[in-house]
Amino acid sequence: MKILAVQNRMGIGDTVIFLPFIKALSEKFNSPISLLVKESSKADQYLDQSNYIDRIIFLERDKNNKSRHDGFWGSLNLIKDLKKHDFRKIFIFNSSLRFYLVAKLSGIPEIYQYPLFDKNEQHITDTPKQFIKTYLNLTVTEDPILQIDQNSILNTKKKFDINEKDLNILLGIGGSGPTKRIPAKTFLKLIDQISKIKKCKFFLATGKNADEQIILNEILHSKFHDLCIPLDNMTVKETLPLIKNCDISICNDTGFSHLSAALGIKTITLMADAPLIYGNYSSKMFPIIPDGETTVSHRTNGKDRINPDKIFETFLKIVN
Repeated sequence: MKILAVQNRMGIGDTVIFLPFIKALSEKFNSPISLLVKESSKADQYLDQSNYIDRIIFLERDKNNKSRHDGFWGSLNLIKDLKKHDFRKIFIFNSSLRFYLVAKLSGIPEIYQYPLFDKNEQHITDTPKQFIKTYLNLTVTEDPILQIDQNSILNTKKKFDINEKDLNILLGIGGSGPTKRIPAKTFLKLIDQISKIKKCKFFLATGKNADEQIILNEILHSKFHDLCIPLDNMTVKETLPLIKNCDISICNDTGFSHLSAALGIKTITLMADAPLIYGNYSSKMFPIIPDGETTVSHRTNGKDRINPDKIFETFLKIVN
């Protein structure tokens, strides 16, 4: 049976969070599920080895309304694209009338969707849980899981000379926005604390954004440069087996925190300016919030109040 799931949120984290629901659909219908996602999700780079995923279809839309699936003509293009696959069921994880009409006009017989026009207060995990429970009577409690080839893990271990006797640590120092990027000085103090207790190797995960590069270079030009390996020239797909070789991850609220936890690595999430649920939805996640706060959300602006001593305390609890 050909089944399509629509998840049109923006980032890597959003897509990873929805994986347990996609997997539940696959198991329910004994069939891999195709995904319609935005290109910014980079889903093709970390889901190509997942046996419950059939194909990735990118929703080609941008803020300038000039992409293939934008506007009225874009909807017609999307209908034409979906018709090619002869989907029999579609699960739409949003309340958009546009997607309902596209599904209807694509000839998909069975359409399941969040309540139309009900976009307010939709919880990132509770809403899809209720959606799956309502329509399929399934209770989804699993963590997201990414599947990865064992040979790529072993080859990466050799390539980077990863020693299991050392502590191999992923530092996710990047971030999708400036308010999520913890200052380099916080990571430098943490590196200093950790490197005093055991021989370590730190893998610095970040993108090419100019501000992210400033943080990266500040760390690389410190006295700890021999302990650090930058990953900014690697694709997301190339980083996965490297992350899997790490003992622990310490990440800003970025795609790397979600990928790390989904790969089964215990991940300390530094939550400076986003809802706490993005840093604690998985049992592999251990959130740190800014000093002086009892929780965190958008506009908390707490990146300068993430305490390295608290990160270190949590680190010790995990590795011990």
